[in-house]
Amino acid sequence: MSDTIHAATLTLDTHIDIRWPEPPDATGETDRRVDFPKMLRGGLKAAVFIAYTQQGRRDADSLAASAARAEAMLRHIRTRANGTTRHFCATATELEAAHAAGALAVLSAVENGNALAGDLARLTLWRDLGAIYLTLTHDGHNDLADAARPKADLGDGASEHGGLSAFGRDAIREMNRIGLLIDVSHSAKSTMMQAAELSRVPIAATHSCCRALCDHPRNLDDEQLDMLRATGGLVQITALDAFIRAAPLGGKSPATVKDMVDHVDHAVRRIGIDHVGLSSDFDGGGGIPGWADASQTMNVTAELHARGYGAREIDLLWSGNFRRVLRQVQRAAAA
Repeated sequence: MSDTIHAATLTLDTHIDIRWPEPPDATGETDRRVDFPKMLRGGLKAAVFIAYTQQGRRDADSLAASAARAEAMLRHIRTRANGTTRHFCATATELEAAHAAGALAVLSAVENGNALAGDLARLTLWRDLGAIYLTLTHDGHNDLADAARPKADLGDGASEHGGLSAFGRDAIREMNRIGLLIDVSHSAKSTMMQAAELSRVPIAATHSCCRALCDHPRNLDDEQLDMLRATGGLVQITALDAFIRAAPLGGKSPATVKDMVDHVDHAVRRIGIDHVGLSSDFDGGGGIPGWADASQTMNVTAELHARGYGAREIDLLWSGNFRRVLRQVQRAAAA
């Protein structure tokens, strides 16, 4: 039964990193956790590939390099779609059309607003290139906001802006205006709460877990989960070991798909099925026994089904909720 549900479901992984520079040819088997053959074997129908820039110094040259890298990565991700067996998608409607046509869906997003390099006009450039969201920070504070994990080697204190900076607030208003989803994964709690309050449309944490089950600074506590419910947003539970389960005393025993779905269960109980989704963070640290790469995606559906989630709930978790939020963000901008 879970096989049938999985085959029919529009399975979307909302956060997958790519190697840069010199990304491998994803049309064939690679040494990465995600390529198109692995997606096909695992029944993963759609993937958001990430233009990621590491947080570094914020001098003019470093910022310009980050901006150039993000743009080049977005342009490259578009080339992964061939228009027949793989469609490039920038809206929920295009994503659904690709699924209906039996094609894999390729989507893109930017991780780390540092790549704006102080210029809000880049948000429109990224949106025009097809990006669907921006992750406000990565590890380390930037000019937009405080991060959940400051970088001491960059001189970060516990907080730089007290959450969002004035520039960060302007960025959120502009993202609302042009239809870019706001991603608060990696953000400090203060940043996340302020972003949810300021944004006119729902926000998401595209690759995070629940702090009630694993006390990690990258995870969301119950107050943050409640804020997502109150503002119509989403937490996309992710397959990164350190976010799922603290290392047991005396050694490291990796978290499994069962442990990951424990986080799904907690979030669903706390804020409801309509505010929870799934992601892997593959090739950015994600990958656990049972969901070690895209070819094992079916195992997540099987575990959800074994716990009593039906076809409707599994569809919501895999993409239905994310499609709803993305559609809200883009419709509000169009209006």
